[in-house]
Amino acid sequence: MLSFSRFLEYTTMYDLRYLRDNLDAIREQLGPRGADVPWNRLRTLIEQRRTLTSQVEQLRHELKKGSEEVAKLKREKQPADHAMAAMKAVGERIKTIEDELRDVEETLTDLNLRIPNLPHASVPAGKDAGSNTETRRWGSPPTLTAPAKSHWDIGEALGILDFDRAAKIAGARFAVLMGAGARLERALINYMLDLHTTQHGYREVLPPLLVNRSSMTATGQLPKFEEDLFRLRDEDYFLIPTAEVPVTNLHRDETLTENALPIRYTAYTPCFRREAGSYGKDTRGLIRLHQFNKVELVAFAKPEQSYEELERLTGHAEAILQGLGLHYRVVTLCTGDMGFSAAKTYDIEVWLPSQNHYREISSCSNFEGFQARRASIRYKGTAGKKDAKTEFVHTLNGSGLAVGRTLVAILENYQQPDGSVTIPEVLRHYMGGMERIIKE
Repeated sequence: MLSFSRFLEYTTMYDLRYLRDNLDAIREQLGPRGADVPWNRLRTLIEQRRTLTSQVEQLRHELKKGSEEVAKLKREKQPADHAMAAMKAVGERIKTIEDELRDVEETLTDLNLRIPNLPHASVPAGKDAGSNTETRRWGSPPTLTAPAKSHWDIGEALGILDFDRAAKIAGARFAVLMGAGARLERALINYMLDLHTTQHGYREVLPPLLVNRSSMTATGQLPKFEEDLFRLRDEDYFLIPTAEVPVTNLHRDETLTENALPIRYTAYTPCFRREAGSYGKDTRGLIRLHQFNKVELVAFAKPEQSYEELERLTGHAEAILQGLGLHYRVVTLCTGDMGFSAAKTYDIEVWLPSQNHYREISSCSNFEGFQARRASIRYKGTAGKKDAKTEFVHTLNGSGLAVGRTLVAILENYQQPDGSVTIPEVLRHYMGGMERIIKE
């Protein structure tokens, strides 16, 4: 657990005084999102810390006065042994209470880091995905002249997907892409990065795939979701679950200038997740793997700009699907379905013919100051302004896009009756002019 000396740096949006005075209101506003928070334990610890802090301050005052008395006795060459013994006892009592206070503060820090972000006022209330609201749609489902096949059947028949050999190499929930399948994955990565860097104004980053505990804590993966992460056995390093983690932490412990905002980054990385909570879900295919590729969008903005930035970032993720000609819808997540750190989230869901259903392909979120407070990312107002002050930035990110799921959508939406797959026109020059994937 983090020491309390770093509590204000790695914290939620709530300082202790605010938490103590507004605990019931915070609990009510979080609703189902705060179901796992031990609120009564939190309240008790806050009061314990307050009591112990008061005791330490009082004893330190006594120690100071006693030390002055000992010094006076010594100056006057009076016996000081009794006074010195009393001060020693006070010092030992201070140490005992400070040790107890440290334990309380460490536990309190850990619990505080497990409190989710508060939802934005525009987020619909609800307990689960059933209360999400559709915001818009683009395009329409393809008209297939034959019954829709699943992407795994298509890929295996074409010889571009191999799940059996992946299981032999690694285990369940892994895949091997072969030939044109591997090239299509690479083409998608390049297409996404090129569009985001040349047309959408993002700066490309190639970050580490291993990060330390502080980085995971800053973006909200730790301490709550440690069981979902892959961690090295002998080192306190974690494989990244998303490029959001290293890219957001680029500016950890920094104060940015107002004129530099907004800052926008894009990054391609492999991502690693245990999928521990998805037992029995999507056991076939590429939808839910332990390792997958993703192009991420990350932005840092001033608070008054962040919701405009959320719309902009979401539109950039949508532009990928529009360029590929894939039908999708945008959904606003309700309070009970949002991620731990988000204040507001849009899910972009692409149409999959084999399932006759939409599936998430991107999640775009505004975290407001939640991550910035944990990561200590601030910005300072323009120099020269009399009222210039230092504030926390707002952080945002979104998938732009999940590459494997985009490949799934292409295989299913562009499948042909003869078993081949038509390659979207925007990808063909990345594929060396190839127009169709046929059996190798």
